[in-house]
Amino acid sequence: MCVRVAVIGIATFLLTVSGLAQNRPDIVWMQGGHGWRVLSLAFSPDGQYLVSSGSDGTIKLWRFREGIVVRTLREAASGVAFSPDGQYLAGGESGEVKIWRLSDGSLVRSLSAHSGSILQITFSPNGEYLASLGSDGTAKLWRVSDGSLVHLFPQSRGAIQFSPDGQFLATGSGQQVGAVNIWRVGDGSLERTLVGHPTWVSSVAFSPDGQSLASGDLNGAIKLWHLNNGTLIRTLTGHSGAVSSVLFSPDGRYLASSSWQEDYVRIWNVNTGTTLHFLQQGRGAVTSIAFSPDGAFLLSAGAFGILQWRVANGAFERTLSKHTSRVSAVAFSPDGQYLASADEDSNLWIWNTGDGTPVRLIVLQAYYIFSSVAFSPDGQYLAAGQSGTTEIGLWRVSDGSLVRTFRDGGRPVTFTPDGQYVVSAGLWNNTISFWRIRDGVLARSFAGHTARVSSLAISPDGLYLASASEFPENAVRLWRINDGTLIYILAGHTRSVNCVAFSPDGAYLATGSDDKTVKLWRTSDGSLVDTLSGFDREVVAVAFSPDGQYLATGENDFFGSTRLRIWHVASSTLVTTYEQEAETGVLSIQFSPDGRYIAYGRSDATVVMARNPFWPDVNEDGCVDDTDLLAILFAFGQTGTRPEDVNRDGIVGDTDLLSVLFHFSSGC
Repeated sequence: MCVRVAVIGIATFLLTVSGLAQNRPDIVWMQGGHGWRVLSLAFSPDGQYLVSSGSDGTIKLWRFREGIVVRTLREAASGVAFSPDGQYLAGGESGEVKIWRLSDGSLVRSLSAHSGSILQITFSPNGEYLASLGSDGTAKLWRVSDGSLVHLFPQSRGAIQFSPDGQFLATGSGQQVGAVNIWRVGDGSLERTLVGHPTWVSSVAFSPDGQSLASGDLNGAIKLWHLNNGTLIRTLTGHSGAVSSVLFSPDGRYLASSSWQEDYVRIWNVNTGTTLHFLQQGRGAVTSIAFSPDGAFLLSAGAFGILQWRVANGAFERTLSKHTSRVSAVAFSPDGQYLASADEDSNLWIWNTGDGTPVRLIVLQAYYIFSSVAFSPDGQYLAAGQSGTTEIGLWRVSDGSLVRTFRDGGRPVTFTPDGQYVVSAGLWNNTISFWRIRDGVLARSFAGHTARVSSLAISPDGLYLASASEFPENAVRLWRINDGTLIYILAGHTRSVNCVAFSPDGAYLATGSDDKTVKLWRTSDGSLVDTLSGFDREVVAVAFSPDGQYLATGENDFFGSTRLRIWHVASSTLVTTYEQEAETGVLSIQFSPDGRYIAYGRSDATVVMARNPFWPDVNEDGCVDDTDLLAILFAFGQTGTRPEDVNRDGIVGDTDLLSVLFHFSSGC
């Protein structure tokens, strides 16, 4: 018996270590964008992928056709570029240029390139070299294979680009106002200087045939040059501010341009110099533009996210950045078919759970800073609260129409299990309100909190309400709903309590706090069961799995190192930790109703759908059925690392069997 206990203990330790080392969730899909302004864009040579960098300190890799994010690099970069073979990705910021392998996101090489910030980077057409432009007034040419410095081009500023044949490099001159320098790549010598701008050059681009060059300046003028003799072809005017980008279409027929001071992109006819299309963004300056390799589309980026336009007619196609700020709330529909996600920039989306395709964007009549979202029990309505005002919106899911607005609501919002009421907490008065859905009337309210209410949860049987409060109260109150009686005050956190959740059987409450702990409470008597510690940052999200065996937690600190953690509730053991695709802050989290997925919202404007690592589909065929049940029965009592050990406690036992029975026929 002692030997068996020892074996189980060792197996449990090894499995826990294995779970902690997984590092990256098994992601089904990701949607979103950047938490702040998008700084740069680049297409892969085959057009399958897009890379973007943002001032939120992340680089995002997108699958372009589907418009979904496939990888996030926690790296700051003011400029990004694909290698010509599409195998590598480069980005630069704060004097350092990094090269990553596209297939797995691993870092291949890091170059200490400049004494100032990296402004732009670009690969040579044959992929042998990488050129960088720094705020230190220099451009540098690097050999990609070994990271060695080949040439230094002094007095360079504004822009940098290789000629299509790779023989020349163009930069804005940092010595002569209004000039473009053309450098010979082979020996680093200055081939020619193009002079004619009245002020500093801010952008350059070679035509695809290498016969001409476009340059933009700080006054908004664009000049087209013959490269064979350096003569001016024409000057394009129309921008009122500094030209941030000039870019030829792949066929050379069009030139796209943008300005840091304007919210539009111009597409010019190169042969006539006339403006063909005027692409109005609607909000904020354009920071980067990119043509798709086939020339069919143009992308524009800025604080508004990433927009896609059709080049032929200038028509708007779609928004790639579905979220443009922190995804503060996620919620599954009761049938698990849909996921709703809301951010702090008025974006409220409904997604298909299986593949992440957008089902609907809730069109708002006012600016919302969303803080919570919830489906009604019948799935017909969606309610969302916001932190900026005392307003709650109620929308019909089927068509996205606004049903009504509750004018004295607040941040946290939920529904009663019978679907008759929306429950919210006041932003300023610390009062909990019950709103009758059919007529919008305030039916009742609970008062007693001495600080702002941050989170609400209703027990599965609908009898009790738990409400969490911020500093200085730092407590959770448990109420009886039918008469408003305060049953318990759960005190123990030393800082604001940010989140609260009932276990599926209603026996326990989980609370997360700014004191970097999660506490488990027994609802029958209000006693503290256990405290989960070891968090790096403030805990802002907690969620129980539908079978009650696991608790997922999220931490909030965009600039820190955050993690998504999964705990085994009965033993209070940390069984899985994810850092990759979770390190930008997990603000909201929820299990799907069947327990198959975990969805979470991040600080970098991204919503993630991941597979639950403890989903009891033993043979991984997508269906929990008699095959999985038989696998558990035949392996019953065995120890060690086995797929039948669903909960990873080191032994195939009753808990694994119950998990299969609980989820039986799910996914089939």
